Amino acid sequence: MFRSWLPALLCVGVLSACDEAALAPGQTDITPEARPAPEAVPAPVTDAAPKPPSAASREIAAYYSRVQADNLARGLLRTDGGGPDTPFTDTMLVRNFMAIALEEEYVRGQGLRPVGPHDSSAVKKWTQPVRVTTEFGPGVPRDQIDWDRAEVAKYAARLGRITGHPVSMSNDNPNFYVLFMSEDDQPLIANRIRQLVPDVNPNALRIFRNLPRGIHCLVMAFATDYGGYDYGTAIAVIRSEHPDLMRRSCVHEEMAQGFGLTNDSPTARPTIFNDDDEFALLTRHDELLLKILYDPRLRPGMSPEAALPIVREKAAQLVGTGNSS
Repeated sequence: MFRSWLPALLCVGVLSACDEAALAPGQTDITPEARPAPEAVPAPVTDAAPKPPSAASREIAAYYSRVQADNLARGLLRTDGGGPDTPFTDTMLVRNFMAIALEEEYVRGQGLRPVGPHDSSAVKKWTQPVRVTTEFGPGVPRDQIDWDRAEVAKYAARLGRITGHPVSMSNDNPNFYVLFMSEDDQPLIANRIRQLVPDVNPNALRIFRNLPRGIHCLVMAFATDYGGYDYGTAIAVIRSEHPDLMRRSCVHEEMAQGFGLTNDSPTARPTIFNDDDEFALLTRHDELLLKILYDPRLRPGMSPEAALPIVREKAAQLVGTGNSS
């Protein structure tokens, strides 16, 4: 989860790329300034005829297998959700929430321009029901599709339970798209995003024309109105060449960031929102961040100053009761 150089142009703004020298995986988030399309969306690419992987796709699959093996050998990509070695207090939870949910990495609408040390954002979240769907490029191995669909469905249900927000799997007017694409499918990605959000800022699409292998996956969340903070559409793109754990890790981080946890913090632990790749899957700490974010008292567009008293009260309640259900 190395935060990197992709443009955060609207509301969320977290990009992750992998430092290849360190062989560490990374997830990416960007939010271009655009509104979701009101008209019907063309048929997904899922039904395209399968095709054998190219040499480039096979090479990048081997690379990602090495990345995963290297991280596991170093004790990273944990799947235990945190334990006795990762305690945190309500004060730490508040600090981490303010850094992860209410700060951004790039200036909205300014491409790759980093935010200043004292810049902050606002509460970003869904207020309308979230309807998740999966799509698969023709370069995705057909034997992965059922597994990936099941992982997304299971995780979407978990996000609904954690947040108390309506979340479902649906191909009927979906608004959260999880696209699994191979190296060979790169020419399709930008066009598909443009189909889903016709007035997407072109700057947000440039990266897809030649996606570096250091970018493992990413999510774009679009507000319902220009300059807004109430999400109306989200699109996650996940590389199909990842081994199972890294694909699952991408699903966990990108979908959670598409719910409004948009930044990383180098001091937060135990969390997937940290560049150290210690955890592959959503932790108990991260569940509490989502619970705080989806407290109905926190409204889209609320400033950090207005949100802080609510965050403190909710964090004390959650940590004090040990509630992570």
